[in-house]
Amino acid sequence: MIRIGIGYDVHRIASGREMWLGGVRFEVGFGLEGHSDADVAAHALCDALLGAAALGDLGTHFPPGEARWRGASGGTLLGHVRELLVSAGWVMANGDITLICERPRIAPRVPDMRAALAAALRVEPAAISVKATTNERIGFIGRGEGIAAIAVATIESTR
Repeated sequence: MIRIGIGYDVHRIASGREMWLGGVRFEVGFGLEGHSDADVAAHALCDALLGAAALGDLGTHFPPGEARWRGASGGTLLGHVRELLVSAGWVMANGDITLICERPRIAPRVPDMRAALAAALRVEPAAISVKATTNERIGFIGRGEGIAAIAVATIESTR
């Protein structure tokens, strides 16, 4: 059996924070606001995987008020989601992420992001696609107030 899930995440730009996207640190002088590392790419992929397996969502498994997840990396969250999938009889077949931001430039770091996300999920980098687009300076993303990500994931039954 094969299932497909969709995930979405968005975080505000925040000064004084590190910028983590797809498990990779970007040196850009600002970060994203959030309880964890606010890695929108990893979070969107987590939600897509959880949705495909009908296992709830990010907020269900990683409540923002829970100290255990404060500052947790996107890779840590993905590793936990992978364990949930395996326990429920699923494995990830592929993940496709689109980042929506005016900056930073994503393309030069795509290979690093694919490798980091794949390592967290224990899959080959070929199973992960990362791409980006701008919001053409429209809305809160276009004004540089936030970054969003959309992800689609395919999972396969192991049973």
